[in-house]
Amino acid sequence: MTSAPRPPADLPPLREVIARHGLGARKALGQHFLLDLNLTGRIARAAPDLSRGTVIEVGPGPGGLTRALLAEGAARLVAVEKDRRCLEALAEIAAAYPGRLEVVEGDALEVDLATLGAAPRQIVSNLPYNISTALLVRWLTALAADPNAFSAMTLMFQKEVAGRLVAAPRSRDYGRLSVLTQWLCEARPLFDIPPRAFTPPPKVVSTVVAIVPREKPLAPVSLNSLERVTAAAFGQRRKMLRQSLKSLGDPTAWFAATGIAPTARAEELSVEDFCALAACLASG
Repeated sequence: MTSAPRPPADLPPLREVIARHGLGARKALGQHFLLDLNLTGRIARAAPDLSRGTVIEVGPGPGGLTRALLAEGAARLVAVEKDRRCLEALAEIAAAYPGRLEVVEGDALEVDLATLGAAPRQIVSNLPYNISTALLVRWLTALAADPNAFSAMTLMFQKEVAGRLVAAPRSRDYGRLSVLTQWLCEARPLFDIPPRAFTPPPKVVSTVVAIVPREKPLAPVSLNSLERVTAAAFGQRRKMLRQSLKSLGDPTAWFAATGIAPTARAEELSVEDFCALAACLASG
């Protein structure tokens, strides 16, 4: 059995750090701290080679995963933290690993992660639950503009959100996020983390997901067109496409061009089908 990674001797236990700096988790920030060294180490080891390029962590909090990423060999780690209370604790970690950790104070919904550090850049994060979907869409948007923006993402979501990322057509969880993610990336769930592993425990199970950008998207369509088509189709997912897509114009010619049945519903279409409809929309 692999032992848990050990922090440097001069780094105190995380619970002591939390108590000393008054770092009680804040619900408004979606904070649930993962302090178990076995689990943070497992997440770090699930990521691709940490010694290459730049590893980016969002919402490190008191630094549980931060310590694990450094202990597992991250040569260059950039941690983006919005909560100013955590900065001093993170500075202590940076001092214990000279030259390897940079802490950026800021909101990850506003910081352009694709400009942080040298490529290749990978994101490894226990995401704040309340903004996890918004963050992923932001990073997928960056990948749509530049396929080399990120080389990989190893991210923790609520299990329900993780299910949406990998959902197949005709399944309950299949929707806009499924299409956008799978158009640009290959995603697979790695393992679950139970609520009791967190402080405080959330009400849901969490899942760590590996997301690897494709060499090129499944189809050469614009993000804007794909988002408009999926928004219209899934916005009225109980209706047939001939009705739900009317808000975008007359879709009759699109069905003829793509071979998609006008009586089909959104959940029946593959990602490639949505791309074909997006191409029709873009061409006028």
